[in-house]
Amino acid sequence: MFVGMTVGGYVGWWAGEYVGFGLMGTFLVSSLGSLVGIYVAWRVMVDYLDQ
Repeated sequence: MFVGMTVGGYVGWWAGEYVGFGLMGTFLVSSLGSLVGIYVAWRVMVDYLDQ
């Protein structure tokens, strides 16, 4: 989950900078990316790693 949060946050930060949001907008997009990364990591863990 930590890896998913880190990767999602980085992608969100990059996307916010690419679109041209200010610091606060970029931070919010990064936070959303972190949440998406946690969700994706959780789904991978539940679907593929719990046997």
